[in-house]
Amino acid sequence: MTAQHISPVATFTGDASPYGGGEPYADYRTADFPFTQYANLADRQLGAGVIAANDEFFAMRENLLLAHPAVFDPEHFGHKGKVMDGWETRRRRGVSGEHPWPTEDDHDWALVRLGAPGIIRGIVVDTAHFRGNYPQAVSVEGTSVDGSPTPEELCADDVKWTTLVPRTPVGGHAANGFAVDIEQRFTHLRVNQHPDGGIARLRVYGEVVADPKWLAALGTFDVVALEHGGQVEDASDRFYSPATNTIQPGRSRKMDDGWETRRRRDTGNDWIRYQLVQQSEIRAVEIDTAYLKGNSAGWAALSVRDGASGEWVEALPRTRLQPDTNHRFVLDAPVVGTHVRIDIFPDGGISRLRLFGSLTEDGAAKLAARHQELGG
Repeated sequence: MTAQHISPVATFTGDASPYGGGEPYADYRTADFPFTQYANLADRQLGAGVIAANDEFFAMRENLLLAHPAVFDPEHFGHKGKVMDGWETRRRRGVSGEHPWPTEDDHDWALVRLGAPGIIRGIVVDTAHFRGNYPQAVSVEGTSVDGSPTPEELCADDVKWTTLVPRTPVGGHAANGFAVDIEQRFTHLRVNQHPDGGIARLRVYGEVVADPKWLAALGTFDVVALEHGGQVEDASDRFYSPATNTIQPGRSRKMDDGWETRRRRDTGNDWIRYQLVQQSEIRAVEIDTAYLKGNSAGWAALSVRDGASGEWVEALPRTRLQPDTNHRFVLDAPVVGTHVRIDIFPDGGISRLRLFGSLTEDGAAKLAARHQELGG
C-alpha cells in the first residue's frame, strides 16, 4: 500500500466521560471541517454500501452510512449487550493468559463501496456515543476496481490499496476528521479500527468523477447531477438544508430533502451556482419544488456561463413556480456552458434541478483526459 500526505485538521483523543443523563450530545466533540463543502460519496442515496466486515458482533456494519445522526438510548440492551447505533465489534483477546492483550497488528475492518467513484477530500470517522468502547486508532485505505467486485475480489492479493488515513489515534464520542490530499479516483474504501471497538458513522467527502464511457453511451443525461460529476460551487444561503440536495438522485422525499433558505427581509434574492460535469449542451430543464408547499420559491431564472471567466447568458427568464410541482421547460435553443446559476425570487426553496443535454466534443475530451489522469 502507498502512504499519502494527510492535511492537519482539528483532532480528538481519549475517552469521553461516561453518560450521566440528559442530552447525549451535550459533551460531543466536533469541529468545522473545511472539506464538508463537498458531497458525501458514501451516501446511501447515491448507492453507497458497507459490503462486508470481519466482525459485527454488537452492532451492524450498515449503521455506518445511515444519514441521520447516531441515536443513543441508555436503556436499550439486547441479548448480546448494549445496543449501539453504529458498527461495533467484540473485544479482541491475546493468545494466552500470559499474553491476554491483542497484538499490534490486530484490527477489525469493513469494506465500503462508494456511491459514486471520485476524488476524496476528507473523511469523518464519527464515534458518537462510543465513549469508552471506541477504537484506539483508525486507518482508512482506498482502491479503484471497475465493475461490481465481491468482497473476496477486493481482498485479493493483486488489489492495490492506497493509504488515505494512516493509523491515527481517535477520541471517543467525537467527530474525528481527516483531510485527504490525493489526486486519485477511488471506488471502494477499507475502514480499519485498531484493535477493535465501535464507530457510529462514516462520511466520505469528495468530488464525483464519472466514467466517460458510460456518459457517452447514455448520450442525453442530466449534466448537473451529482452522480454524473456535477457539483455546487456556492450558494447564497444554506440555513435549513444544503444546496447539494438539489442535484441528488431521485425526487425529493420530504421537505428537508431539498434546498430551503431563511426568510429574506430585504429586496435581494437567493441563488445557487453549479459546475457541470464538463462543457455541455443543455436542451431541457426541470425545476422541482416537491414537498415545498408554503415555502417554495415564487419565481426562478436560469443563467449559463462557459468557462470560469465567461459572461452569464440567460437560458430561462424569470418564470413563475408552483408549490410542490415539477416544472419542465424545453429551451428555445440549446445553450453551451460549464457553469449554471439558478436564481430564486425572493427566497424559499427548490427540491431538485435537472439539466438535460450532452457533453460537447471538447467536454467529452476533457472528461476522458481527467478520468485517465486520475487512474480511471
